[in-house]
Amino acid sequence: MTSMDAVTLGQNAVSMTLLLSAPLLIVGMVVGLAVAIFMATTQIQEMTLTFVPKITAVMLAMLFFSSWMLIRMTDYTRNLILSIPDLIK
Repeated sequence: MTSMDAVTLGQNAVSMTLLLSAPLLIVGMVVGLAVAIFMATTQIQEMTLTFVPKITAVMLAMLFFSSWMLIRMTDYTRNLILSIPDLIK
């Protein structure tokens, strides 16, 4: 295994992590922005109001995207395991 192979494995792992976390982070960001706009327009200053909608939205997004995420993770793991003989040489 050369240093280029190690760098490629690291890049693939980071890109897979970003790809899998992006939908949940985007949903959390959009919901947080909507709650912040609502709080600014109504002048509500309750800090705990931001957590419940974000947690609920991220959990629903996790339920919605979980099958896609599982497929991507298993494909990545399968390809990684199948590439072990090439990496050992």
